[in-house]
Amino acid sequence: MQAVDLLIFDLDGTLIESKWDIAAAVNLTLAELKLPERTQEEIFGFVGDGIKRLLRLAVGENNQERYEQALTVFRGHYLSHCLDCTKFYPGIEPVLSHFAGKHMAVATNKSLEYTTKILNKLGAHHFAYIVGGDDGYGLKPDPRMLIKIMDNLNVAKDRAVLIGDSTNDINGGHNAGIKVCAVGYGMGDREKMAACKPDWFIEKPEELIGLFN
Repeated sequence: MQAVDLLIFDLDGTLIESKWDIAAAVNLTLAELKLPERTQEEIFGFVGDGIKRLLRLAVGENNQERYEQALTVFRGHYLSHCLDCTKFYPGIEPVLSHFAGKHMAVATNKSLEYTTKILNKLGAHHFAYIVGGDDGYGLKPDPRMLIKIMDNLNVAKDRAVLIGDSTNDINGGHNAGIKVCAVGYGMGDREKMAACKPDWFIEKPEELIGLFN
């Protein structure tokens, strides 16, 4: 087992299953703007690089002039619907309870406004620090949000681990100089994640309990 003082979690696809509410808000936005709607699978493939890139991809190359409008419209729809179906993945709450004596944090490319609303409902009390994609530290794989968390909580790199479901998470963790555990139950592409050489790869959250102490 690896001794750690800090577990940093990605949000979407790692802690929470949020893809249904994201897809619904995107298509409500496209419908309101009278743009072609996307399939759920298309939208799932756009998730991971923050809301701005998600919406640029969703509106399409030929409709980029509608992007700023889409950003505003999406905000209203997503704030209204971000908790319709979104919840912690099965197994997450026992993991958070098990590691209650450790520092835990969230590092997400999602905007802090949405992140805060969701976690306030599901269990923000578990986390000592939360950094969102619009906090000014760049988006993963930029390591700055991860370094900010470690600095704020005064944890050494060799005592921290990042848990995430995307290549951005794996590369971001390695760029920050910390070990990374990839998860296979989220939205990330398994082959692409494996190619980034995470230090561990798990299939369900409860496996974390056997990896870290």
